[in-house]
Order: sequence, then structure tokens, then C-alpha cells
Amino acid sequence: MPMPSDKIPVMNTDQIIQAIAVYAIPVLFAISLHEAAHGYVARYFGDNTAEQMGRLTPNPIKHIDLFGTIILPIVLLFTAHMAFGYAKPVPVDFGRLRNPKKQMGFVAAAGPAANFVMGIAWVLLHVLLVAAGVTEPFLLGMCQAGLWVNAIMCGFNLLPIPPLDGGRIVTAMLPRDLAIKFASIERLGPFIFIGIILLLNTGPFRVLLGALVLFVKSLILLPFSALPSYYVP
Repeated sequence: MPMPSDKIPVMNTDQIIQAIAVYAIPVLFAISLHEAAHGYVARYFGDNTAEQMGRLTPNPIKHIDLFGTIILPIVLLFTAHMAFGYAKPVPVDFGRLRNPKKQMGFVAAAGPAANFVMGIAWVLLHVLLVAAGVTEPFLLGMCQAGLWVNAIMCGFNLLPIPPLDGGRIVTAMLPRDLAIKFASIERLGPFIFIGIILLLNTGPFRVLLGALVLFVKSLILLPFSALPSYYVP
């Protein structure tokens, strides 16, 4: 989950620690419900692998990857002033789905959809806090972080690159022969993630990802467009 450079400027150690505190809860919710959503939709279509392995839960502890969720984002935050991380993928046996090729697209889309809904929930919480006269910077900052984290996770995971969710959605939409060839890219997953981390330092990729995230953010804010600007993060 990358953070755009304009959201994480160069900070001193105290500012980074404060940023970690504000982002911790939104990030944990974002990754946990994202992964759980995959499992719930997979179970709906016939695969209960995630449930059997105890992963069909919003409990963050079940989804946290020590390196990907904690160590890597913190190291990158202190060294490169950006955050990138991942959770343990929820296990899905696509062969157990009733219609594997078609339904794998719905299973993949469930994660970004969960982030989109969570983004709306964080904005709604911000609106309610402001309406109630709450001015606590930490709480309002957490709502803003929740909006950005979920917009980023939704947009990033919709990139049409296997093994990201967007890549699996594309696989589900392609004719069978092309789908098999496209899906074979997934075995290069570790190298793809390394490539993405490297690309985050390039202008064109940042611009592309930033535009996608801003588009998702605008869609999340759309239901609140009639409200005064100070109500929304």
C-alpha cells in the first residue's frame, strides 16, 4: 500500500511517529477488512478455504505480515519518506468456486470494494464529528488518514497487473486462452512487487498512481458533495 509523496512530506522523527499513530488504526482496518472481504465472497461462491484456516475475520492479527505490514512500511517511511506494505493474502482456492473463471473476478473485486466502502465510512465519521463540534486534531486526522489509506488501497489494487486484484479482474474478463497466459504472470509476483517499489521513485508512475487515487477519492467524496467543505476531510 503506497502513500503518495504529497501526503508524506519529509518529516523529522517526532513527526513520523505522530504520523504512524494517526495512520495505525485506519491501516489495520483497511488491510484486515480488505482481506476478509476476499474470503467472504469466496465462501459465497463455494470456497471456504479462508474460513477453514481462520482467516475469515476482521481481526488484524490474523492478516498482519510481520515484514510486509510492519517492518517494511516503517523502514520506508523513515528512509524514503513514503509507505509501502502488504498483508498476508487470504487463501482462495479458485478451483473450488462454482464458476472459477467468472467468479474469481468478483472475489478479487471484493477487496477494493471493501476499501471504497471504508473510505466512505471514515468520511461519514468525520462529518459526524464536525457536526458534533469535535475539534480534536488526532480524531479528525485519523478520519483523513482513513480516507486516504482506503483510496490508495482501492486505487492501487485495481492496477491491472497480476497478482494485484485488478490483474485478476482482467483475467476473469479475458477469453480463456488469453486469461491463462495473462494469469501466468502471477508467478512473478515477488519481482513485480519489487518493481513497483522501484517505480514509486519515478515521476511517471507516481503521476499515474496519484491520478488513479485522486479519482477514487473523488468518488468516495461524491455522496458528501453538497456539504460545506469543512465537513469533509
